[in-house]
This record gives sequence, C-alpha cells and structure tokens, in this order.
Amino acid sequence: MQTTPKNRPTGVSIIGILTIIGGVLMLVSGITLAALAAVFPLVASTGDQATMLQSQIPSSISVEYLGIASLSVGTIFIIIGIVSLIVAYGLFKAKKWAWTTNVALSIISIAMGIASIATGNIGSIVGILISGAILYYLYRPHVKEYFGKKTQTEAAKV
Repeated sequence: MQTTPKNRPTGVSIIGILTIIGGVLMLVSGITLAALAAVFPLVASTGDQATMLQSQIPSSISVEYLGIASLSVGTIFIIIGIVSLIVAYGLFKAKKWAWTTNVALSIISIAMGIASIATGNIGSIVGILISGAILYYLYRPHVKEYFGKKTQTEAAKV
C-alpha cells in the first residue's frame, strides 16, 4: 500500500482547497438548475406568464424543453461537483489517481479555454493560465514524489 509522506506540499493543499470550493459551487449550481426544472412546467401552465417567459428566450425553444435542459445540465453539474470532491480527497491523501486526474483535467481545461478564445471569449485566458500553473506545479519533482510518482531521474537510475 502507498505510504503518504508527512509533509504535504503547500501547493497541493491550495489546489485541494480550490477543488473543494469548485466542487461545492458545482453542486449548488446543479441543485439549483435541477430545482428550476421543476418550476418550468408550472410556469408553462400559467398562460400569460408562460408567454412572458417565452418572450425572454432568444430562440424558439419552448418552456417545456427548458425544464429538460435545466435538469440535464443540473445533473451534469452535480456529477462534476461530486467528482471534484472525490478528487480533492485524493489530493489530500496523496492518491496517484488524483494526480493523474488533475493532470488530465488541467489539459482538458486548457483545450477548452483555447476553444473558448477562438469563439471570442478573451476572459478564458485567466483559466488557461491557472490550469497551466497547476499542470506545471503537478510536474514538480517534490509534488510527483508526494503522490508516489517516479521522477525521470529516478526512472533513469533503475
């Protein structure tokens, strides 16, 4: 079984705390969207209010489909929130899979940020920089050692 070093790198603690915050925000957002899914059919049945709501929607989507979309997106957010909390646990317990998951998520986040910039969202640069910094930090030798990952110099010695 993997032994956890006594000294957790400060950056790992910071990434873990940020992952917890992100997970909680995703859970709250998901629960809110799922709750809205129950409200849309009620609004649709009230006649004039549904017409008013429908006029606020910039496309031809009916109010009933908004409930389905809200429930779907809310469910996805809830799942991402739960996964984030599990990954945060793995970060604090120095699990190898948490390191691997964070590396993969950082790469995905960078790719999504680049795609977002291509569509005109310049604000995604901040997310790319943060994900890049996390990725860089996770590859630092002392961090890889904390997670039980062999560094290249250790692999060359074997």
